[in-house]
Amino acid sequence: MQTDGGCCPPTASRKRKFPLDDLNQDLLERVLSWLPTSVFFRLTSVCKRWKSIADSATFQLACSQIPSRDPWFFMVDPHLNQWVVFDSAERNWKTLNHPPLLQLNPNINSIPVAAHGGLICFRNSSGHYIVCNPVTGSTRQLPPLDKPPQNQSLHAIAMNSFSTSHHSYKLVLVYGELSSLTFRIYNSSVNLWEEEIRLSRKAENPENSFQSDPDDDDETVYFLSITGNVVATNMQRSPSKQYSSVITRKDGGEEIVYFLSSSGTVVSCNLTSKLFYEYPKLLPALSEYSIDIVESKGELLVVVLSEFLETASLRVWKFDEDTRAWRRIAAMPPAMSHEFYGKKVDINCAAAGHQILICINSGELCRYILCDLVANEWIELPQCIKEGEAKEFMSAFSFEPRIEASV
Repeated sequence: MQTDGGCCPPTASRKRKFPLDDLNQDLLERVLSWLPTSVFFRLTSVCKRWKSIADSATFQLACSQIPSRDPWFFMVDPHLNQWVVFDSAERNWKTLNHPPLLQLNPNINSIPVAAHGGLICFRNSSGHYIVCNPVTGSTRQLPPLDKPPQNQSLHAIAMNSFSTSHHSYKLVLVYGELSSLTFRIYNSSVNLWEEEIRLSRKAENPENSFQSDPDDDDETVYFLSITGNVVATNMQRSPSKQYSSVITRKDGGEEIVYFLSSSGTVVSCNLTSKLFYEYPKLLPALSEYSIDIVESKGELLVVVLSEFLETASLRVWKFDEDTRAWRRIAAMPPAMSHEFYGKKVDINCAAAGHQILICINSGELCRYILCDLVANEWIELPQCIKEGEAKEFMSAFSFEPRIEASV
């Protein structure tokens, strides 16, 4: 280090290194548990002792006591032939290996459909579910449904934990018609599907709430776009997001699953009171837009990309229960969103804490924007270059890189 007119003595510039190897096993595991997951895996090559810690039950217990980890975003490409994640802490891309259970039969495609904590749930073309820890590669195939829904539309697949533990979780399926919805829950602690439960439509004041016609099977709305093309707002989404849904737990213990109907309305399913209803529409029917829902800090948020007066805007909305109206809480700078005007883009979003990752796709462009709701920052992520080519992704799922998360 340079000082005024000279150099410090060599002894003054030396930093004393803490002798980690002198720590007892318990204390060493506690220290290492606070490291970011990616840093820990890099350090396991330091020596055999550190490498063995990764499989230690006491180390995994120490990791489980860390309140939160900076999220990773599991990216879904059109062919699902490679696993790539974006590390929000290090702001770089990482490649993960496919767990063997997802490679047993290459003819049965598995797509991610839900995520929670350190786990991601996949659904294959046979309707079976596989839960995976992407960091460790551990997997579990869930038992098949004893009474699979026959001729009923599957609307939502949501994942949540029973407690703060990373060793028990539930998978919630919501299916049926909007006039008659039902749900089933898989309980990992007993490895069983619980009995089917029917939801009743919640009575709402017609003046304050939008209600669709339960007898209307075709909810597709057609209209003329600004360019004169006929557009159908039938909410065509990327395959991994066709069951786009989130689950929240209220302070009183109520659990609510939210999903998008085919007409673009948000449907709320209260699993505790066994009631469901539709939120008022965000935009008029004759509007051209793309929409997705996310969960942030235990609350439902809706992300909408819309076009109006020859420009495009991307905004984040929250429903105000007191006024029974949608309230805007964030907006992408117009200089960024205007690029999407006229491109017929689709947005698919994933949230973790106060961050939302937005995948923006069309035949002309592919962008990934990370929105920080607290700082009101909108940052475009760098391209993911693999084998000299830029990878394109349709959607993302957020999870915490936790090696202790059990399937």
